[in-house]
Amino acid sequence: MQSHLLHCRRLLLTLTLLGASSIAAGAEPAGAWPQPYTKVSAKSVEWMKAKQWWPLTVAWQPAFAGQNATMFTMASNGLLARRGIETKFDPVANGGLVNKAITAGAAQVGSAGNFPVTTLVDAGAPIRVIAITAPNLRHHVIVPKDSPIKKVSDFKGMRPPAQIGLVLGTSAEFYFQATAAANGVRVGSDVILKNTPQPEQARMPKELAAVVPWDPTATLITNEQKTGRAIDVSYPYNVYQGSVYIRKELVEEVPDVAQAIAEAYVEADLLIRLAPEKTAEAMAASPDLKAFSRELLLVQIREYNLLYKPTYLYPLGRFFGQQNQDVALWLHLRGKLKKPLERADYEAFFAQGPMDKVFEQLGWKVPILPP
Repeated sequence: MQSHLLHCRRLLLTLTLLGASSIAAGAEPAGAWPQPYTKVSAKSVEWMKAKQWWPLTVAWQPAFAGQNATMFTMASNGLLARRGIETKFDPVANGGLVNKAITAGAAQVGSAGNFPVTTLVDAGAPIRVIAITAPNLRHHVIVPKDSPIKKVSDFKGMRPPAQIGLVLGTSAEFYFQATAAANGVRVGSDVILKNTPQPEQARMPKELAAVVPWDPTATLITNEQKTGRAIDVSYPYNVYQGSVYIRKELVEEVPDVAQAIAEAYVEADLLIRLAPEKTAEAMAASPDLKAFSRELLLVQIREYNLLYKPTYLYPLGRFFGQQNQDVALWLHLRGKLKKPLERADYEAFFAQGPMDKVFEQLGWKVPILPP
């Protein structure tokens, strides 16, 4: 803890010396980044226009804690525009929809959890992971407050089968399938999975015996609405990481654009650290985040943006590839992947070069393991 606090003090001192003062989402960054900004080349802009990727489109998820704060801060402060990139931020509901947009070329930047990214790796999709976001995003199995269900194993032998609301094709499905297997609950027999968007999960429909949201929806249900209680948590089953990924052509053909995206993401993280309260206030005023209060958003920022040293952003492909082998094996055994992916398969989809340059620029040491 002492070394972490020392690191944060040094970081804040560095930013203050650069001229950082009162910084908030939507305000002038005022020197929170080494000035002047390096802008992408005219040649790269022309290349993107020829690909019809101008403006650059970013697919982000408002109901994805940690990631939402960083993407919102990038957008509201124009951090890509400051680097010469005209940008459009498109809000989407879940990682599966991000995948569709990225694969089709409708978006060139996106973020999703380890289940959606695994499906992209399996398909050989044209993406490269350039940053980590929202590590250890909490998922819960939540039942109504008056439910007799106390633990996941209580679903065994349910007749008729209990309906479980979750978003199929996401980390929530992997987590529930894993906890069901560990607790002897048969999916398709004891329980039936129903594809349920997170806003609908938040309403706790009476026909559902449980829902499986991730944060901030999980905390919204249990702590603010107080309409449900958590009976299980995702931590024992996977070291979750969200990935920020871009079309691989950006890395290969216009590396200055990939570099600018990585820079903007790190700068957004630093701005949040300098003004978390103001960031939460600005987020709460956004139509895309109207379902969440300022107080809830601030709690989420502290948990998913401020908890670790900022070096958590570095895309350690070897580490996360090792962790995600379990996700891939589970998907393969259920016929959802062509083959069980291994660490090296994941590593090939990580592009560390853009973040290497950012860390060198800031004088940060690349971590051997995530902080």
